[in-house]
Amino acid sequence: MSGGGPGPRAGSGPGAPRTPGAPSAARVPGAVRAAADLSVVVPAYNEEHRLRPTLDAIRAHLRADPERWGDWELIVVDDGSTDGTGAVAAEAAADEPRIHVLTSEENRGKGHALRLGVLASYGRRVLVTDADLATPIEELDRLDALLAEGCDDGRDRAYEEDSAESADSAHGAHEDDSADGDDGPHERDDEDRAYEGDGTGPAYPPAAVIGSRALPGSRIDVHQRPLREWLGRLGNRLIRLVAVRGVYDTQCGFKLFDGDKARAAFEASRLDGWGIDVEILRHFRRAGWPVAEVPVRWSHQSGSKVRPVDYGRVLLELVRLRTRVRPVDLAVASFFLLASVLLYKGLWADLDHAYLADSMQDQNQWEWFFAVTADNVTHLRNPLFTTYQGFPDGVNLMANTVMLGLSVPLTPVTLLLGPTVTWALVLTLGLTATAVAWYWLFVRRLTRVRPAAALGAALAAFAPPMMSHGTAHPNFLVLFMVPVIIDRALRLCEAADGGRHVVRDGALLGLFVTYQIFLGEEPLLLAAMGMLIFAGAYALVRPDVARAALRPLLRGLGVALAVCLPLVAFPLYWQFFGPQSYHSVLHGDNAGNSPLAFLEFSGRALLGDESRADTLALNRTEQNAFYGWPLTALAFGIVVWLWRSALVKALTGTVLVAALLSMGQRIRIPFTDVVLTGPWRALAHQPLFESVIESRVAMICAPALGMLLALAAERMADLEPRTHRTVGLAAIAVALLPILPTPQPVRERPDVPRFITDGMYRDYVGEGESVVPVPLPSPAEAEALHWQSATGFGFSMPDGYFNGPWGPERMGIYGAAPRYTSNLLRDIRYGARIPEIGPSWRAQAKLDLSFWKAGVLVLAPQDNDAALYEVVTKLVGRPGQRLGGAWVWDMPTAR
Repeated sequence: MSGGGPGPRAGSGPGAPRTPGAPSAARVPGAVRAAADLSVVVPAYNEEHRLRPTLDAIRAHLRADPERWGDWELIVVDDGSTDGTGAVAAEAAADEPRIHVLTSEENRGKGHALRLGVLASYGRRVLVTDADLATPIEELDRLDALLAEGCDDGRDRAYEEDSAESADSAHGAHEDDSADGDDGPHERDDEDRAYEGDGTGPAYPPAAVIGSRALPGSRIDVHQRPLREWLGRLGNRLIRLVAVRGVYDTQCGFKLFDGDKARAAFEASRLDGWGIDVEILRHFRRAGWPVAEVPVRWSHQSGSKVRPVDYGRVLLELVRLRTRVRPVDLAVASFFLLASVLLYKGLWADLDHAYLADSMQDQNQWEWFFAVTADNVTHLRNPLFTTYQGFPDGVNLMANTVMLGLSVPLTPVTLLLGPTVTWALVLTLGLTATAVAWYWLFVRRLTRVRPAAALGAALAAFAPPMMSHGTAHPNFLVLFMVPVIIDRALRLCEAADGGRHVVRDGALLGLFVTYQIFLGEEPLLLAAMGMLIFAGAYALVRPDVARAALRPLLRGLGVALAVCLPLVAFPLYWQFFGPQSYHSVLHGDNAGNSPLAFLEFSGRALLGDESRADTLALNRTEQNAFYGWPLTALAFGIVVWLWRSALVKALTGTVLVAALLSMGQRIRIPFTDVVLTGPWRALAHQPLFESVIESRVAMICAPALGMLLALAAERMADLEPRTHRTVGLAAIAVALLPILPTPQPVRERPDVPRFITDGMYRDYVGEGESVVPVPLPSPAEAEALHWQSATGFGFSMPDGYFNGPWGPERMGIYGAAPRYTSNLLRDIRYGARIPEIGPSWRAQAKLDLSFWKAGVLVLAPQDNDAALYEVVTKLVGRPGQRLGGAWVWDMPTAR
């Protein structure tokens, strides 16, 4: 890099922090220069014929009013020109000492040239203009008049101090996020007051004023060719759509910036091409620095370096800008993926035989759900119903947790690799995606200190309740849509104007909710509960914010319902009123958490005690609290420390209310005989809530605790002295270490009998008949579901593991309505004494086998199989046949 004229300043001004790796080589070498009132930066590439008139015009205009422009400098950046541009610039610099020349060794693009020039500038104001001066330099007067309101020393300092105080109170000290393709954590994505499109001036002092050819009052003296002009307008519309809403002309090369803010934005920029304009405006938007557009005169200049194809290149750069992943973000996502793989390493190590030990019969059920959905999709059958299980009545799949939102798109995986692979992928990648989604939300809305966000997201996704459901309930583990829904709801709260963005965000919210319905309705209900609790708590703390947010939120929710309801109307009708629908599933009035459950460690936590945890939960898949006393104590300390924050108060209220509700209708005070009525009683018998296992409400605490942890970790990063920071981080480690999840244990699953795998059953089962496993599949023993899912659904079978109706009131139960024979076989399987099998039992068995349309009875090797063989032989009146590794009874009389 070579240069002419005086050299750069010794350091950067306020508001323009230098980050490691910034292009400091761009600074003009030489002696230190004093700060200027105005810097004009002109990028030039092969401009030997147009550059000198441009420089002369700029110099003449600035010299004409020395009182207004004060000390100025004109920086020319020769971007690797191959003609005489450098010589022309050097000649001009020799005539005018305030002209400085930077020379790049190779052509890198407009973005690179502007970055070099702006970072070498010293002006309180910085103008960037193209070398062809398509916008006359006289238009600078209009831009400067508006920017002067924001660049007045006193007013500008007050504005920056207010902004800094607001930012610190909300977020603490944030690292710079301008390289991120995502919007900032508290950004409003709508067209807000940061952009003023009428040229009359912004509602508060702007930090940048940009020339616009698209506003009323602008004048095009010389037009481009029609096709070129049309492509330009189309490109601008696309840019507004995908990158910077509210700016009507991002590509006009005439922009005036507050100097320090311009240097901060260009130092953080990464694009080298024409997309630099958009990147800089996006940086200003994320930083909350207002931008105003002003109509200007403009004339097309022959020899322009901008070609129609360059608009396409801008769009490609915008895609890079929006999809760019920071190395730290990639590292966080990789860590979450590694953690998920390690949790399920036993399953991945032997997909053919490994079975999650704590899942009871749920792995069989979920593999069956994935497989039956793939079979229905393949054969173009109704994905909401099947008779492969629960034969002959069938199963209402919409009323069960089949996760159509994943099971349908993963159909190719299920068909090619099998349902066990789908099961493992859903658990592993679903958990990873959930953690990444919480991380994205926390960075976007809570803190830009990414390690703090990652820590909070890890707790939200890998908390003990999530790991408990991770053994058996992917619908409660795979929650990546919940953070997305929360973010969209927050956008509605921010849409104070109630304009078209309420419609857009409401429509998107409706689509997101629709998709979540097909992932899991109960998790959506719990998420809605958590959001309502938080909103109520926040409204108590900040009623002014609640009042401002209420109207756009209600409008947006109305739009969301208008979008969602038509999409889910038929599936929900089928769920609640279709074949084999039911009203509710009752779990008794003792399904709440004990207060002790919040202080204990879960069975699969690093310091957990399985026997202790088992006494405080329904089963190992329902350990819905178990945050441990160290984390509880840490949360209390965080709340006391950060109590002044309205957000902390609202999160605290959310945790307390959710924990209290999760204790159920009756709360037993530990170590006493005192039983109190819990607030859940008011909801227990209401529609939708009557089917909820109330202890699951404690899962709401996980993301709320994760947010508190992220806020505390962010604040601890700046604690002084260092010993305070060390103590704080050590307290976090001590609280989290005991609840670190350990890998999910596996056991070996039984082999499918060769009678099934080799297709021998086909000789025994006619059309409309079923295979009847002995005992019949049930929530307690559902290995027979694996027979179907592993072999492609060549037969139906009665009973099973699903939710279905029972009795005239259609009360929801697990499995099919019980029959005498199925109950008898189940009891014998689990060690009951064999009753005397007489005519009445045989007659009942005949009725039941006829109802099931039994073609064949199959007894696979299992515990108590000798007793089962004896009972079945007595019921059907003849011995079975040993075939394909199983005992088989042909049932022609039942046909």
